[in-house]
Amino acid sequence: MDATPAALPRRRWPGRFEITSVHVLAAILLLGLCATPLLTRIGDASIKFQAATTIFVSVFVQAVPFLVLGVLVSGAIAAFVSPALLQRVLPNSTTGAICVAGVAGMAVPGCECGSVPASRRLIDHGAPSSAALTFMLAAPAINPVVLVATAVAFTGEPAMVAARFTGSLATALITGAIWARVGRPEWLTPRAVRHTHDTDGTKWSVFTEAARHDLLQAGSFLVLGAAAATALRLLVPPSIYATLTGNIALAIVVCASLAVTLALCSEADAFVAASMSALPLLPRLVFLVVGPAIDVKLFAMQVGSFGRPFALRFAPLTLLVAVACGTITGLVFLGGVR
Repeated sequence: MDATPAALPRRRWPGRFEITSVHVLAAILLLGLCATPLLTRIGDASIKFQAATTIFVSVFVQAVPFLVLGVLVSGAIAAFVSPALLQRVLPNSTTGAICVAGVAGMAVPGCECGSVPASRRLIDHGAPSSAALTFMLAAPAINPVVLVATAVAFTGEPAMVAARFTGSLATALITGAIWARVGRPEWLTPRAVRHTHDTDGTKWSVFTEAARHDLLQAGSFLVLGAAAATALRLLVPPSIYATLTGNIALAIVVCASLAVTLALCSEADAFVAASMSALPLLPRLVFLVVGPAIDVKLFAMQVGSFGRPFALRFAPLTLLVAVACGTITGLVFLGGVR
């Protein structure tokens, strides 16, 4: 059996203080404030820089409140809600357990990085793997924080909220049902893993550590997503968007690929999708359905928690189901390919 990996030691300055990621983040913010006059002068000389700054800040500022709310809820879940609680309420039948686990995602919001170890713990507590994996896909995609953020990002398009909820829930339930039929226990590698959110110590320490970890990790991906959204708005020629608008299948593939590679936090991805205003709603919906289900970050975490044989089979299955469910719900709720 593999030994539990030891946590990497943090660097300490003798007689002073411990350098953590919070201090690094504070230093970066301070550097940004000090560089503001220089950036302002550059912006005054460049219209494109001004446009890029406006787009980046608008995406980031709109998403931050929901990101903070999401990580606070995630920290509370890590500290006060045990996976054993969900395991006790799951029905004995596989179908019933999958349905309950999918619906439980509405009541137990959390980030993607927390849903992977939570599902691992559910399996360790004896829950069916199909139900645990259904919960893993549903929790970060259909919780109230994500749906409210989607409603705010797509003001004037209420159908996007219903489409995202339906497409994401269908992705979780269908993937779980398929895994119940084709999944094999030997594909899940038994190993001792260090969970993303440490469960040792007091509930308050667990809450603060989980919230801090999620905020720093999700915030870094939000910066990447806002930068990518800015680049897509300013650097991609209009002819490319015209091609994608005229070829909806290609647009869906492109948006699904962006969702996998950008690895955004589900509490903030709606604002990035909303900024892609040159694209039709349907491919942007696929972006929102695919992102919380599978991306490069989640694939790496699944390899660490469940083993490579599992991840190599589950990730392609999830991607195919998510693209199909996002496309079908988009056609139903959004009235075509607009």
